Amino acid sequence: MLIGSATAALRPHRAHVRLPLPPAISTHQTWRTPDMSTTTRTMPRTLGALSLGLALALGATACGEDTDTTRTVETSPTEHNDADVAFATDMIQHHAQALSMVDLTLERPLDPDVQALAEEIRAAQGPEIETMADWLTDWDEPVPETMRDHANAGHDMGDMSDTMDDMEDRGSDMPGMMGAEDMDDLEGSADADFQQRWLEMMIEHHEGAIEMARSEQEGGRFEPAVDLAGQVVDSQTEEIATMRELLEG
Repeated sequence: MLIGSATAALRPHRAHVRLPLPPAISTHQTWRTPDMSTTTRTMPRTLGALSLGLALALGATACGEDTDTTRTVETSPTEHNDADVAFATDMIQHHAQALSMVDLTLERPLDPDVQALAEEIRAAQGPEIETMADWLTDWDEPVPETMRDHANAGHDMGDMSDTMDDMEDRGSDMPGMMGAEDMDDLEGSADADFQQRWLEMMIEHHEGAIEMARSEQEGGRFEPAVDLAGQVVDSQTEEIATMRELLEG
């Protein structure tokens, strides 16, 4: 008897649950209870906004992946193209000038952090030059003469300036590359001015290397060269940030 009364007492509540949804609610959502009507009405707009936001986010992500979306050729672990040859040829000369700038820091009274950065540049770019020279040799392409070849042969900066003049006469337009006058000015600068000038020039030099590396990422075919270009972008972007901090400090 008590069970029957309890059952009868629940019937009005069950009937209340099955009341028709308000007209503003779509019929495919009849599983919702009336007390959620506000949530139900706003749900389609919320989902639409979320969907739009997701689409925009995915679109922005795709646009940010420059390396993937702007590639014009498929990479190969063995085959190379003209872009690979140009990258290796030009970057050897570009790196060699950076190392010559590092050489100029020797015997200069620099902050320890600046000197450490200079040695990091030497440690990174020296082996990269050797790697790219090996590629050119394997491809039966000439390895370019650089101003560093003169330095290693025992010539002074005046001879290296002559080499820079020759490069300019040949129409060298590599981004970030310093001219002979720039190098002479850096070498002849007073100790009090050298560090700031060196950092400013190296930032410009790095920015040029990044531009060249991005071109290889877009058009190079030889996979190791494309990978090296990515390393140049990453490492030199980080070094630029460090140099700017050193200038501000």
